[in-house]
Amino acid sequence: MPELPEVETVRRGLQPAMEGARILRADIRREGLRWPFPPKLAERLTGARVLHLRRRSKYILADLDTDETMLLHLGMSGRIIVSGLGAGLVPGRFHHDHPAPERHDHVVFDMDTGARVTFNDARRFGALDLIETALAEGHPLLVGLGPEPLGNAFNADYLVARFRGRKAPTKAMLMDQRIVAGLGNIYVCEALFRAGIHPARPAGRIGRMRLERLAQAVRAVLAEAIEAGGSSLRDYRQADGELGYFQHAFRVYDRAGLPCPTDGCPGTVRRIVQSGRSTHYCPRCQR
Repeated sequence: MPELPEVETVRRGLQPAMEGARILRADIRREGLRWPFPPKLAERLTGARVLHLRRRSKYILADLDTDETMLLHLGMSGRIIVSGLGAGLVPGRFHHDHPAPERHDHVVFDMDTGARVTFNDARRFGALDLIETALAEGHPLLVGLGPEPLGNAFNADYLVARFRGRKAPTKAMLMDQRIVAGLGNIYVCEALFRAGIHPARPAGRIGRMRLERLAQAVRAVLAEAIEAGGSSLRDYRQADGELGYFQHAFRVYDRAGLPCPTDGCPGTVRRIVQSGRSTHYCPRCQR
């Protein structure tokens, strides 16, 4: 499933094509994805202007001039692709001409920029909803989410408060969306490695100095991944159809059996399973 860097990369790729633009035509080609679409979706979207594109956790939110907000989630295999050469697209950056429709193109927006935005989802685990903008933060998928890891509220003091007395593994705590919004398996593994923290260590047994390193590591990993366009392991593509390439910078994730990348470390990257997910770490560097 795309994590925060992939979703943020898609949001940034959609901005030139959608933000400030009007939806000339909304082509809704099925009744829903993971859940049914809201009633009269095509009619409510056609003619609406996108005022602002933002992200909350792993969700893209498009605020419209109709006082409604469109919520998008990529699910396991979803892609949102921009095509066309509209005036609103990034100057000097090529976007492919409109491709022939594909079987799993479920939602298509033709924008007044000349761009086409296509939501393709082979597994149909994605989601699209339309809600009142004033009530958006109370949406069931958004309410109760923790702070954004790139925001000011995420810091060592916050982690100290949330981890105090907790026996749960540190990795599980970071993956809990009620504690930190948007983190997933890949980037938690990478951040814990950089911070030198064992993924199975009880969260309440980590001192403040180490939590400071952890907060910094989370921010650094996410920033680098966004700069690299995210990680493409299976289905993920950027909004222009290109692959992300942060997977080439993985230090431990998906590197089981390979030498630890830390200079002078004789350790080998190991893989364990936590809560049904693969965890990769160095047993020498991470305590």
